[in-house]
Amino acid sequence: MATFMLEPLSGRFLSFEEREEIALLRAQSTGVREIARRLGRAPSTISRELRRNAATRGGKLEYRASVAQWKAELMARRPKTAKLAADDRLRDYVQERLAGQVRRPDGTAVPGPMTGPWKGRNKPRRQDRRWATAWSPEQISARLKIDFADDASMRISHEAIYQSLYVQGRGALKRELVACLRTGRALRVPRARVCGRGKHFVTAEVMISQRPAEAEDRAVPGHWEGDLILGLGSSAIGTLVERSSRFTMLLHLPPMDGRDGPKVKNGAALTGHGAEAVRDAIADAIRELPDHLRRSLTWDQGAEMAQHAKLRIETGLEVYFCDPQSPWQRGTNENTNGLLRQYFPKGTDLARHSAEDLAAVAAALNTRPRKTLDWRTPAEVLNERLAAAA
Repeated sequence: MATFMLEPLSGRFLSFEEREEIALLRAQSTGVREIARRLGRAPSTISRELRRNAATRGGKLEYRASVAQWKAELMARRPKTAKLAADDRLRDYVQERLAGQVRRPDGTAVPGPMTGPWKGRNKPRRQDRRWATAWSPEQISARLKIDFADDASMRISHEAIYQSLYVQGRGALKRELVACLRTGRALRVPRARVCGRGKHFVTAEVMISQRPAEAEDRAVPGHWEGDLILGLGSSAIGTLVERSSRFTMLLHLPPMDGRDGPKVKNGAALTGHGAEAVRDAIADAIRELPDHLRRSLTWDQGAEMAQHAKLRIETGLEVYFCDPQSPWQRGTNENTNGLLRQYFPKGTDLARHSAEDLAAVAAALNTRPRKTLDWRTPAEVLNERLAAAA
């Protein structure tokens, strides 16, 4: 088994001479850390070398320098065929989770708003975006281990998926599918966060500091976080997220009658997200839940929650408010709003979406595996909570 490259490409990689030294020391039962100390390498480098490049023909791992060098050079050959390009079944799975259709609970496909052709630029600002199942590459990679637990061929790293989307020459996936990622950006860049504002009607008795400690550690279900996402013409959608399961409910807030008529000074809010409309929408959604799943609601200090006292009386739901300019105090909801912006971009009219459309988008989020839930879905976790309480 002749080797064809005795010198490594750079000092980062082990040389043939170092592999011979490893083989000799290993034959003397020298430990991994001692081998690393003598070679001036990290212990993890030696451990990985012994694990990856050992000979296996005899049915057990035996380290031989020539075999290890041959394996290392074989793995170093470039260019390599992208895994998604070589495996149709794996590529179809990834594409379906990344760009599959959003469906209503009855299985009917929801096409979403019409969008123009992809032009290779960052996501369009204040324009409609393509609706898709939109699992992240990390979610797809982790879920493969659950859906195909006994099939080692159905494995791919999240970085390999990103490279198939972003790196020219590894285009197993269509370049325009970057529009299905949450950010929709053509380049991989950091994202920014937004801040909130304080309101005068909030008293010390309903501040987040008074919220039960059980809500903070997420051990007990039934504690929710809420907010509004706003669109063109003061259109809005309400969002409710359960802290322990990350289960999401969307509130339909259509414009009220008379919105397009003459303005009345100090009149009722007709945009659909006034205090009364938001109170009624939250009450209707919360009443569908069992008592043990409606313990508290945390909101920012927006004027839409001015009737929180009436909401508490009608539903028994305790309402608490974050400190001014502290959106991280309802981080679960902020994260969910970011995910929802893929379906409801800023600058678009949110009032055109029906309650059925909102239910479909909520179902798409609730059936996505989450890293923080050990790659279970919010719907699965909530069902476990309901079954445990039954």
